[in-house]
Amino acid sequence: MAGHLLAAGFPLTVSTRTQSRAKALLDRGARWAASPKEAAAAADVVFICVPDTPDVEKVIFGDQGIGSAAREGQIIVDHSTISPSATRALAERLKKMGARLLDAPISGGDVGAKNATLSIMVGGDEAAFNQVRPLLEKLGKTITYCGSSGNGQLTKLVNQILVSVTNLAVSEAITFARANGLDPQKTIAAVGGGAAGSWQLTNLGPKMLAGDFRPGFMIKLQQKDLRLALQACAERGLKLQALQLVHQLFAKAMDDGRANEGTQALFAVVEEQAKG
Repeated sequence: MAGHLLAAGFPLTVSTRTQSRAKALLDRGARWAASPKEAAAAADVVFICVPDTPDVEKVIFGDQGIGSAAREGQIIVDHSTISPSATRALAERLKKMGARLLDAPISGGDVGAKNATLSIMVGGDEAAFNQVRPLLEKLGKTITYCGSSGNGQLTKLVNQILVSVTNLAVSEAITFARANGLDPQKTIAAVGGGAAGSWQLTNLGPKMLAGDFRPGFMIKLQQKDLRLALQACAERGLKLQALQLVHQLFAKAMDDGRANEGTQALFAVVEEQAKG
């Protein structure tokens, strides 16, 4: 994602927890910063993409965080998937410093990031969104303003409920097909073009059949997102049974040592449990 901004001609300063991971960007002309504070010091727009809520809080308000350099007019775009309520609290703190936080979680996985075809769901100040939209269009194809602060995160959690429950449905459908002697590849082809078709079936179904559990999106990150969705449900007094079930099944996958495998490894858990 940072590479797309660099390729578009924007001056780029980068800071990562492991400097070696930024080598390709540095070789192409990006400037290195030893801390988030240093990276943000002269930046009009700051992008964050880290795993979880505590990571974002540390990057913004930890020692040498972005907040130490926040100033009037600065826009901070958070591409992480984190707690919506925590996002609102961070946005309020930054607003008092004159900076604006946009929660802009992404969907599309590593392929979408590499090909600049991500879906980006944005919450926060609409004027700030309009200001950075030309930058976001270098990263993704579907850019949606979702409303006030936290709404981008909530929309991403809607996405994750759909993705994970559909993943479970695909896992069960392929398990059913195999158990009944069907050719699962032909079955995917037969149903994929109709009402049962989905991205999960088309892209993850063949990987499930091949036992290819290499990660595009890791189980431990999916499970983190489901935890955030369940927390948001608790805040609203909602009880979503399919969400709870898929969270439990991913927990079993984690217990089985599959945390760093792709989410299609849910199939292994479903198939094992189906055998009784």
